[in-house]
Amino acid sequence: MEKLNDLLNELGISKVRLAKYLGVSRQMLYNYLALPTLREWPKEKFTRIMNLLNIKTIEDLDGVVVDNSYIIDVEGRLNDGVKDSSDKEILADLKGFNKKEQEVLTDIINLIKEKLTDDTTKDTYHALVYLYHYLQSMDTAKELKYMLGYVSKSMGFTDPMEFVFNPDQQFIFESIIFSGLTLYNNGNASKVKLAESHKRFVQDIEHKNEEKLSRTQELNTAKVQALRELNYTEINENNAKEVLEKIAEIQSRKV
Repeated sequence: MEKLNDLLNELGISKVRLAKYLGVSRQMLYNYLALPTLREWPKEKFTRIMNLLNIKTIEDLDGVVVDNSYIIDVEGRLNDGVKDSSDKEILADLKGFNKKEQEVLTDIINLIKEKLTDDTTKDTYHALVYLYHYLQSMDTAKELKYMLGYVSKSMGFTDPMEFVFNPDQQFIFESIIFSGLTLYNNGNASKVKLAESHKRFVQDIEHKNEEKLSRTQELNTAKVQALRELNYTEINENNAKEVLEKIAEIQSRKV
């Protein structure tokens, strides 16, 4: 059973997903994993776990080679196994999307739920907060989409020569990121050497925040002026269109 647990950990399969695949509660799964050997599992569950891992005998566990191809194959079988129950829970809220959109949204929601369920350090929570901010910002810079493509390719999910966005720019971006990460992973970069670069990074962010604050203050000033010129005290449902048009007019006067 230790070999099975080691293999599941190496594959990155959470207990939540495996329990759904087997059609049991998470506590029942823990009971199964606590048994001395797979031979003591119920026959149906034994067959499903063997099918998931694509092995015929318990002894085959020793010969499993966990590479990208094997991980993807197992993920495919795992996703197919849990899809029926998961779809029933989630797809009712996704009627406005086509089939492919429903599938990707379902997979994302399920994966997030599983990661949060297994999160004991809150690292996953903080990472997902960053991911939320990333998604909020994704349309502000095309390079953010290129970064997603780079991660997908480097993890073996996508052909490295697939370019679904701007081919030339995506190619250049991926090459630069690879060079930077190679420098990082080889240990040739140090905090001392990069201190000045990080200082410029912080200054750039502070400058953007100042610009954002300035734009907000400018917009508030225009809103106050618009309300005054229209003899209103506040923006409400009845006058919102008129006030917004007046704000646009006020801002155009400065151009």
